[in-house]
Amino acid sequence: MNASGLSSPSLPFICDKSPVTGRNGTIVTNHPLGTMAGMEMLAAGGNAFDAAAAALLALTVVEPMMVGVAGGGLSHLRLADGKHVVIDALSCAAWAMTPTIYEPVADEGPLYMDTKGRRSLVGATSVAVPGNLLGWHGMQTRFGRLPFADVVAPAIRLARSGFEATHYLAGAVREHAADLAMDPAMRALFMPGGTPVKAGTRLYQPQYASSLELIAREGAAALYDGALGESLVRTIASSPDPGWLSMDDLRAYRTVDRAPVVGHYRGYRIMGPPPPASSGVHITQMLNMLEPFDIRAMGFGSTESLRLLAEVIRIAFADRRRFSGDPAFVDVPVARLTSKAYARECLDRLTKGGALADMGGMLHESHDTTHLTVADRDGNVVAATHTINGLFGARYMDPETGIIPNNYMSNFDPHPGRALSIEPGKRVPTSMAPMIVYEGEKPAFALGMPGGLRIFPSIFQAIVNLIDHGMTLQQAVEAPRLWTQGQEVELEPAYAPRQADLEAAGYEVRRKPHIGGGMNGIAFGADGMMTGAACWRADGTAMALGGGVARPGVRFWPDKAPDTPEEDRA
Repeated sequence: MNASGLSSPSLPFICDKSPVTGRNGTIVTNHPLGTMAGMEMLAAGGNAFDAAAAALLALTVVEPMMVGVAGGGLSHLRLADGKHVVIDALSCAAWAMTPTIYEPVADEGPLYMDTKGRRSLVGATSVAVPGNLLGWHGMQTRFGRLPFADVVAPAIRLARSGFEATHYLAGAVREHAADLAMDPAMRALFMPGGTPVKAGTRLYQPQYASSLELIAREGAAALYDGALGESLVRTIASSPDPGWLSMDDLRAYRTVDRAPVVGHYRGYRIMGPPPPASSGVHITQMLNMLEPFDIRAMGFGSTESLRLLAEVIRIAFADRRRFSGDPAFVDVPVARLTSKAYARECLDRLTKGGALADMGGMLHESHDTTHLTVADRDGNVVAATHTINGLFGARYMDPETGIIPNNYMSNFDPHPGRALSIEPGKRVPTSMAPMIVYEGEKPAFALGMPGGLRIFPSIFQAIVNLIDHGMTLQQAVEAPRLWTQGQEVELEPAYAPRQADLEAAGYEVRRKPHIGGGMNGIAFGADGMMTGAACWRADGTAMALGGGVARPGVRFWPDKAPDTPEEDRA
């Protein structure tokens, strides 16, 4: 490895980005201004929970295609005393929704999850009960140090003063220009004059700034029992094709504190979200399956290791389809799936080639999410993954508030009588994987990423890179990825030399520019230093706080400083 720690002759890639290191706080998000908002809180004396809430709110402004207050997600918290809690703020079906509200397009194949008129994907009929704002406000007011209004301030400033669109945002606008053009408020913001905004265009969101100011004054109640919720419900009810979200749904919504799933791999403790998230269960399952193999000896990116990864991921997806669900509606056998004994059973399901079983109706999960990782000097850590589901959510904006609602209903199975069919209050499984890994009694690293169904298999590979291949965090988050759900195997370009070998083994291989989104994380050193890293697949940016205020008693003129430090005199 060279002095920068960014590349190694033995690895088939060179890192694009650089890590940062500090002792007093580190934050990584998928946008520079989101990271800056969180760092502002750390610099002001706030803790990781203040920084996470500030960054997430800022990301609703600068990553409006990915995340919003009317979305859903998971925040995995590690408290300074060592306790863990996963705040489940996932969206759920409204109480007036039934299994037959949509008409499916097909009963099998790639269109299995599609609905006629795209009613579960676009517009008022696609909106589920949101959880994000209640989750963020609850996290910050329970565990943060700063006034909540201070935490909202950076987002207000960005919405009112404007920010420059990145290539990432401009590309998302172009991708969905046809839908955005159909909504007057979205068209005005993202397609002025009918042309998609370009990178460098300054975007202003005055209506949303006013909404954020109301949130700063009233907290989550502004949406769940106040003017913002009333406006959102009104626009949904007055749509040409009305949706189902009501004020009763908003008032009744509750986040859920969940205990993480805990696994063990080669002496490390792996902690991740429990159902309805898939990550804690299936990352543990896949690592258990790998444990009998000498992964390091196989070599990173070897044909042997890629075939093993593909098989392990395939088996995890088969079990995910069979067992996943909202634990309030489905009994998920977590203990069995995460046991070493079950992993030994799973090894009998490994195939010697690529002749994989028919998966039937394929489930859907949006690729479009954001993730942040933040830690402070006291030992608090947050790994949080949140979304409005699809790019630009329901693809319309409440013109009174500037809020873009989610389109979470597209994740439900539109066929009645299935495990993921619509039921009031139900949450659908998610691949979100905000993970925290321990070595001994201390955190070793925390990480996560966006990317829908590709999230937890990619995080699994990053953990293998860190533990088995001895990569730096920067290398692990930027390393090439493989993915399969059971049919074709997707490869990123750095794995191209292995494509012919995999095809010769019977796999159908597809080359992809990238798999999943921008992974980021923090590594914790034994010396108390923290290293943040973000990958090339998003606008990810890491910042670390290396300084701080002067020692008590220090004065500009030494002869005016007291002989005895102030804390000793107290």
